[in-house]
Amino acid sequence: MTYPIGKFLLIFCFGVLPIMGILLGLRGPAARRQGPIVLAFLAGVIPIISLFIPKLFLADSESGMSPRLDAYLIIVAGFALPLGIVNVIQNNSKRAMRREKGWFYAVVLLFGLFATAAVGLYGAISGEGIGFRPDGSSTPFKWIEDNAFRPLQATMFALLAFFMASAAFRAFRARNTEATILLVAGLIVMTGRVPLLELLASPFPALQPAAASASAWFGKLTEWIMNVPNSAAQSGIIIGAALGAAAMAIRVILGIERSYLGLEKGE
Repeated sequence: MTYPIGKFLLIFCFGVLPIMGILLGLRGPAARRQGPIVLAFLAGVIPIISLFIPKLFLADSESGMSPRLDAYLIIVAGFALPLGIVNVIQNNSKRAMRREKGWFYAVVLLFGLFATAAVGLYGAISGEGIGFRPDGSSTPFKWIEDNAFRPLQATMFALLAFFMASAAFRAFRARNTEATILLVAGLIVMTGRVPLLELLASPFPALQPAAASASAWFGKLTEWIMNVPNSAAQSGIIIGAALGAAAMAIRVILGIERSYLGLEKGE
């Protein structure tokens, strides 16, 4: 019986090594620092190597190792989610017990967390699920989503609009050359996106054709601003972010960046 070497390597690197690292970390404090560095190196190098060697060497199909790595990524994210939940519970529990500023909101957050988890587990155990019952009625989890989560989500987005308007008001001040360019571009884009000129010319019928022509011209200028200067600036930002992410990935792979280990000083 033959086993694909790619499948063996994947199981060893992402299954056996993490278990060995946990056991060594419990028995040897030094392994708490070296084990994650080795694992991060392997986890970073293997996907890079997979791009330069034949796909059939890594898996028994033409798709190669990428689909299997995607599946492992979902598993890792599944482990990261409980860690985040534990962190939220610990921090908010301490805040509530110490009666720190905003402790009441911490209590509300914990209540919502446990209530939602409870009805979700009930739906999973009872077989009702978290959507709709066979008769079309909502399950408790769906009721919380529709009557609590979605209204809160809509409220957050509504408040975000006011924050954006406040930030735009502070930014659109001609303090220097760059702010002046931003102000002029913003006015042109707003004029091209909304029928502002037609609205101003509505009391004056003689000016309405000229207002419509000017609005169409501003619309074309707005499209040019969005497609040329704005796209160029966005491309530069994306390239810079990609280079920064690549640099950080290289630092993590080589063991230079170790802040993710969460170790105390001296460990």
